[in-house]
Amino acid sequence: MAFIFNSKKPLLVSMVQEETVEGALDSIATGLYDGAEAFGIQLEDLRIEERTPQNLKKIFSACMGRPIYITSYRVRHSKDFTDEQCLELLLMGAEAGADLCDVMGDTFDHQPFELTFDETAIARQKAVIDRIHAMGKQVLMSTHTHTHLSQEEVVRYALAQKERGADVVKIVNLADGREQLQESINTIFNLEMELDGTPFLFLTSGAGSSIIRQTGPLYGVCMYLCAPWYRPGYTRLQPLLRSMKQLRDNLQYPM
Repeated sequence: MAFIFNSKKPLLVSMVQEETVEGALDSIATGLYDGAEAFGIQLEDLRIEERTPQNLKKIFSACMGRPIYITSYRVRHSKDFTDEQCLELLLMGAEAGADLCDVMGDTFDHQPFELTFDETAIARQKAVIDRIHAMGKQVLMSTHTHTHLSQEEVVRYALAQKERGADVVKIVNLADGREQLQESINTIFNLEMELDGTPFLFLTSGAGSSIIRQTGPLYGVCMYLCAPWYRPGYTRLQPLLRSMKQLRDNLQYPM
């Protein structure tokens, strides 16, 4: 099921960060109960022995027809994986039924800010994106900056992701202090204007992260990434799903 983004009602995505199939099923069941409209399955969190096509199909089937976003990052149980191995897992997830596949912005050429501008690496990224599109799936390209980038730099990164064929742009910037928080809000407005209709997910880490993650969709961010609960392994910067559903359902969003 394709991800369809509507500015009047940003999607509530329940993230799943579990080591086992049974843990993933519990997380999904909780997310469904609390109003999840889509699921984000972080495949790097699954133990290697749990990563089979059959298990992924079982997990995805439990999502009850909601759109499924998958990641395959170089962390957790994939910390020693090559980029090729990470992509192999991502493609396994796509074949098993995922809808939106996360391709890291520095795939094939690791960079501190997680976006490469090496032409050979970019060509290889485009080939991967074309392959995922040929499977009838969508692509999100992600960049976690691990530092604070200016509005201009964030927009440049976003446009680079779009040019490579990403259907959804994702940038996680650092925001510490009031000044960087204010700049982050302005960055969202700039992204909405410069991306010209391409859905984008702009998040922050740091002291200002909770405000941006809770209110970003008011300004144009396409979805909320939420935690169904706070257990070991879950990203505590992500707001709780049940809380964000109350917030989202009781606010007016831009036309």
